[in-house]
Amino acid sequence: MALLQISEPGQSPNPHQRRTAVGIDLGTTHSLVAAVRSGVAECLPDEQGRVILPSAVRYLLDAQGKTRRTIGFEALAAQADDPQNTIVSVKRFMGRSLADVVDASRLPYQFEDQPGMVAVRTVAGVKSPIEVSAEILATLRQRAEDTFNDDLFGAVITVPAYFDDAQRQATKDAAQMAGLNVLRLLNEPTAAAIAYGLDNGSEGLYAIYDLGGGTFDISLLQLSRGVFEVVATGGDSALGGDDIDHTLAEYALAQAKMDASTPQDKRTVLVAARRTKEKLSTDGSAHLSCALSGGMLSVSLTREKLAELVKPLIDKSLASVKRVLRDAKIKANEVKGVIMVGGSTRMPAVREAVGGFFGLTPLTDLNPDEVVALGAGIQANQLAGNNDKGDHLLLDVLPLSLGLETMGGLVERIIPRNTPIPCALAQDFTTFKDGQTALAVHVVQGEREQVEHCRSLARFELRGIPPMAAGAARIRVTFQVDADGLLSVTAREQLSCVEASIVVKPSYGLNDAQVATMLREGFSTAEADMKDRALREARVEAERMLEATRTALAADGDLLSADQRAQIDALMAQVGQRCDWGNLEGLESATKALAHGTEGFAAERMNRGIRQALAGRTIDQV
Repeated sequence: MALLQISEPGQSPNPHQRRTAVGIDLGTTHSLVAAVRSGVAECLPDEQGRVILPSAVRYLLDAQGKTRRTIGFEALAAQADDPQNTIVSVKRFMGRSLADVVDASRLPYQFEDQPGMVAVRTVAGVKSPIEVSAEILATLRQRAEDTFNDDLFGAVITVPAYFDDAQRQATKDAAQMAGLNVLRLLNEPTAAAIAYGLDNGSEGLYAIYDLGGGTFDISLLQLSRGVFEVVATGGDSALGGDDIDHTLAEYALAQAKMDASTPQDKRTVLVAARRTKEKLSTDGSAHLSCALSGGMLSVSLTREKLAELVKPLIDKSLASVKRVLRDAKIKANEVKGVIMVGGSTRMPAVREAVGGFFGLTPLTDLNPDEVVALGAGIQANQLAGNNDKGDHLLLDVLPLSLGLETMGGLVERIIPRNTPIPCALAQDFTTFKDGQTALAVHVVQGEREQVEHCRSLARFELRGIPPMAAGAARIRVTFQVDADGLLSVTAREQLSCVEASIVVKPSYGLNDAQVATMLREGFSTAEADMKDRALREARVEAERMLEATRTALAADGDLLSADQRAQIDALMAQVGQRCDWGNLEGLESATKALAHGTEGFAAERMNRGIRQALAGRTIDQV
């Protein structure tokens, strides 16, 4: 009897070729793992049937003095009793130094500012955000392997769209530490669009408003027949539900005229604030109460009062929305729908504000806590090769421009923001001085014209350039951004083929102020930046002209009479003075005067060179 081989819809017909892949939403407040089963994406539950895993890890000592840890609900239950050893919202510390942590004094942790990234001291030793995140990811990996009774082929891990290189690399390192093969880092708003686009067959221009526990993202995506093209993206990597909790806790303490002075008090009042916030999402009023070391905290709150308290935070998110619309040259009424993602979007005040801004009712068909994981699971299934149809094409973009420092402290932009990724772009540069054998390459990120106003990503040197005259060398610098948004840079001298490269793994992240203001400053200072850039470029040209003239005088100054030499020296002095004065027109005029005043000298040098080249040679030889 012949046997029929049956496969699930959209899966490989050969069950032995099917690879088990999952999508993981590594969230600030909670995390989830999802996969495609029977042709449908679903979040995988634990043994108790819960799909959500609180992003909490507690380190403690057992009776024998050995360290152990609890993860998820068990750890979360102990956060008020053992706040210094129970790490929650660790995602906000990924890729950041202590200086980048907003209001560190409000948190109950003992921070240690290690080189590269802040860490937290616990009874189990100093723990980095990467280690803590790895514990959460390993728990989700084990859940998936238990569900499928098989090892995982790989995972798609989601990150906020506005995560920079340092934060993305830290997330990837945590996944690898957890034993996961990272198929791709996927932006959270894009993952949500995948879930909505494939499940609901949506087409058109959509805004993804993602307000999670610790980060806010806004992305505009064009959905069309399975193609997901990110038009523009923005956000704030230090804005989320945690900030709402802090605002509510501070209000309650002020109303009761009390103070949360101990780590236990700080965590206890935050837990109570979150519980009250969640209750006010369904009820018109609630009571915030908890026992503190100084007595009982008890404050009554209404939904209207909560909306008033969080209005500045909601307005801050809408300011990012306006910037993204301006980037995309799109008006709010051109958006067909708004997809709400993240637990904080359950708040009626958030939904009303977003709906009012766009003039339409936000889409809340899918669970806002699960939609990112579902989209990641769909993408993982395709990247693992299980989906023969290749239902969708994903075109993501770079959130901030990438470039190099050039002479004068200027930024030469190589890859502009909102460029689709993966991508590779190159540009040719040259040497500034005669005989230069090395070139320093400084990679920066940002929207301003000057290096000091951008963020430094990496530095490396290209050595072994053959000695040549200034401007003769041709050095091609290539920027490559992979699908995860991670950057590598290569510099190659075209004639000698000497090459140097670096994979950019920054040791720190953008601080919160930089993330919030980079694009705004890029617009507001554009005119002043361009004027400053023109002046700096004129200075570089003047210095190049002075250097070339000095070299020529040293070699062939005997061709000039005393008066001629004095005239050129005077012109050079004028250029030097104008460089210091900072007057663009005066500097350009002085540089042109020097170029004109040395034309006769240049002709005499050329004649001498020709005579030397022809000396002792006959006409026939020539």
